[in-house]
Amino acid sequence: MHKRFFMYFSFALTVAILIAVLKIINWIPMTIQRDEMRRYRNVEEIKSKLNIKDIYVPAYFPEHFSWPPSEILAQKKPFLAVIMQFKYKGRGDVALIVSQADARANFIPRHKIRPLEIKERVWYSIKGREGELVVGVCENNEPCSQISWDEGKYRINVIAKYPPLEVIKIAESMLH
Repeated sequence: MHKRFFMYFSFALTVAILIAVLKIINWIPMTIQRDEMRRYRNVEEIKSKLNIKDIYVPAYFPEHFSWPPSEILAQKKPFLAVIMQFKYKGRGDVALIVSQADARANFIPRHKIRPLEIKERVWYSIKGREGELVVGVCENNEPCSQISWDEGKYRINVIAKYPPLEVIKIAESMLH
């Protein structure tokens, strides 16, 4: 009886130790790589874990876009970068991508939205900031527009499967 109890107890203890070791092994890379590109649940988590004060988030969204962001990626090393993706309501595809990165880094995120054909590229003033507006056509002949500008030490990029005036409204809503 004691031998059987000891065997069960040893087995349970071994399993508990194995689980603890696996949790520690899983925790170590997150501690070491805390500042490298990874997913976050929300903007507040990025601010607290990466100690970033200024994250530019649109205040205006066309009613067809869903909030909160469907995906948020961020890193602090080798340079600061934040990428937020928003989907269409009722559809599964990405409708809007907002990225912010250190302006000196020359960061160009790989977007899930890419113009297949560029119709126009112009300089546009966004609340006194000089930005580049790109208007084009994405897959399925959908309009897509992109606007990029420098905001202090950051380069902000807004791209959406939407007409340029709406993308400009989204960009302007990010500035106070």
